[in-house]
Amino acid sequence: MFKLINTNSNYDFLRKKTIAMIFSLALIILSLGSFVTQGLNWGIDFSSGYIVQLKFNQDLDINNIRNNFIDNGVNDSVIQYFGSNQEIIIKLQEDSNFNEESINNFLINTLQDYSFEIIKLEFVGSQIGSELREKGEWAMLVAILSILIYIGFRFEFLYGIGAIIALIHDVLITLGIFSIFQLQFDLSVLSALLAVIGYSLNDTIVVYDRIRENSTLIHEEDFTKILNVSINQTLSRTIITSLTTLFVLTSLLILGGAAVQYFALAMIIGIFIGTYSSIYIASSSLSFLGVGNKSE
Repeated sequence: MFKLINTNSNYDFLRKKTIAMIFSLALIILSLGSFVTQGLNWGIDFSSGYIVQLKFNQDLDINNIRNNFIDNGVNDSVIQYFGSNQEIIIKLQEDSNFNEESINNFLINTLQDYSFEIIKLEFVGSQIGSELREKGEWAMLVAILSILIYIGFRFEFLYGIGAIIALIHDVLITLGIFSIFQLQFDLSVLSALLAVIGYSLNDTIVVYDRIRENSTLIHEEDFTKILNVSINQTLSRTIITSLTTLFVLTSLLILGGAAVQYFALAMIIGIFIGTYSSIYIASSSLSFLGVGNKSE
């Protein structure tokens, strides 16, 4: 079953390292261009809007509630159950259809076929969203710097630089895809990005550990060959881990509903990009940074 991805594989990954670097650079430039021209589609967590908690006298189908909002001109509502099938949380971005004075009437008109009670109605201002964005940026920066220090001590400084290059690559391209297609970016997506950083780092460390081990065991003048051997030796682990994780996330994307769909989508994109970067970017960067064979 696993013959195609066993440790005896001998693919020459590094032969395509220049093409891979050009491809990644093109994706990063495209992502940065999208950031400049249209930015991210911030969700209510990072912009401004309303969080509404409603309690009904009957069990609900969230899809029917969402369709009611769509029929009334609101296409980006986030709706999820809260404790039971009779209570829901609704997140609404600021919209021309309603404001702080008229949102109660808007809810009554939109859900006129239902009997419900408004348990909570909160307005999330743009200042709070700005603070959350800033804290999220700091969280990613601290994570990346901590990784640099950790890998620098565990391996050596150039390995740390290579890992950071791969992580920045993964984050930029994942964010770029969200920007290009204007997918909603909320706290769940930020959580997914931090998880992707950890996932990609774990994969990179496995490859780096094998590279370091082989660099002391294999007598080979061309360090690129050691990189290829190491990638091939860890290839089965990389593919199997990625596939099993993707199975879970795909199920979550299909069956988890709107509350987790962007989280699952961000994770799926991040895993594809992270697997690619572990094979090409993290390893190729060592070659470009001049890391050599320790057995020489």
